[in-house]
Amino acid sequence: MRRNDKEIVDRTEIDEIIRGSTVCRLAFAVDDEPYVVPVSFGYDGQSLYFHSAGTGRKIDCIAANNRVCFELERNVQLITHPEKACKWSFSFESVIGYGTVHELRSTEEREAGLNQIMTHYSGREWELDPAVLATTRVWRVEILSVTGKRATHKDT
Repeated sequence: MRRNDKEIVDRTEIDEIIRGSTVCRLAFAVDDEPYVVPVSFGYDGQSLYFHSAGTGRKIDCIAANNRVCFELERNVQLITHPEKACKWSFSFESVIGYGTVHELRSTEEREAGLNQIMTHYSGREWELDPAVLATTRVWRVEILSVTGKRATHKDT
């Protein structure tokens, strides 16, 4: 990271940013073609979880290359300046990491993964419809590395 003064190395702080984020962006790369998609997600402290339909571009990307980069942010605020364009900036907290995607295949694994997602947004687990579980693909991103960054108004 170029700006070490903005780097977050404490994993507890990184976890707080992940838990405080509402969208996870997953970046895939296949045949020299990048693809980024925002997803709803869950987090258990070690892995991210997301779901998908049975087919689609995400599925094709995962089949070709299960390595991903992910990004999350929170507390994003535009900082303006009335007279100097170069003084405009953002304050934020963000996390960028790398991992590998694995499909959760058993009904129990899929239910646990979907409940990670639901718990992230609702704060509780849910009893899930078996018909939905049968047709929803659920994925776990095994986090291999992660870094955090914080920029505050005083940094601009």
